[in-house]
Amino acid sequence: QVQLVESGGGLVQPGGSLRLSCVASRSMFSMSAMAWYRQAPGKERALVAEMSRAGSTTYAESVKGRFTIYRDNVKNTLYLRMNNLRPEDTAVYYCNAEGNWGQGILVTVSS
Repeated sequence: QVQLVESGGGLVQPGGSLRLSCVASRSMFSMSAMAWYRQAPGKERALVAEMSRAGSTTYAESVKGRFTIYRDNVKNTLYLRMNNLRPEDTAVYYCNAEGNWGQGILVTVSS
């Protein structure tokens, strides 16, 4: 089992940027995949971006070209860089690794 702690959320204006961080309690070298999900009000949790052990990435269509998932294996940290944010990106964002979830962090995009 692995514990995950997210940070970096908050309020941002449309067009702005944020970087989310997810610190894992153990080394990420052996993890099969890590991912970011989000859950908007009244909607189901959905995949935003995923990175495999080999480093390949996949993105939801709605965030392609705006979001980037990457990791720092030395710091045991997964990141989500979010650019050109839109109001529809407002959600609680969750980090996931091998079936374990972080506590979630709120991102609000509003003027």
